[in-house]
Amino acid sequence: MKTKQERHEAICRIIHDEEISNQEELLNRLTKEGFSITQATLSRDIRSLKIVKTHGANGNYVYKKSRAVVMPVMENVSKTHNDSIPSIEFSGHLAVIKTKPGYAMGIASDIDSQSPEEILGTIAGDDTILVIPREDYSRDSVLKALSRFIH
Repeated sequence: MKTKQERHEAICRIIHDEEISNQEELLNRLTKEGFSITQATLSRDIRSLKIVKTHGANGNYVYKKSRAVVMPVMENVSKTHNDSIPSIEFSGHLAVIKTKPGYAMGIASDIDSQSPEEILGTIAGDDTILVIPREDYSRDSVLKALSRFIH
């Protein structure tokens, strides 16, 4: 029986070497390599490995390993604009984080999985995250909670 670590290494290698566009394809590749897992286990592996879907060479979405994000946060996009730096802007109670393309889902997944008290949840696209704070938390407390994920 193969170990979880071996499975994780195989997943990372497969998505690095091939353009895998869905879990079924990845599950089939893992089965060919001798792994016997369920779709639910694969979903958990994808989440724990911080794998996101991003545009592949042919324009289709493919799985890729999310890169670690250590970037400064700005409170207002209009003050400084740089596509490589995530920015946070508030509209009323809601916060919008702009990231590099392909980063949003990984960052949002980290925020949701660690469930900061100040944040009810997130919705992510390719390069934008909508952060929904809980009631009665200030912008400063939300920014402080987000600073654990984006520096």
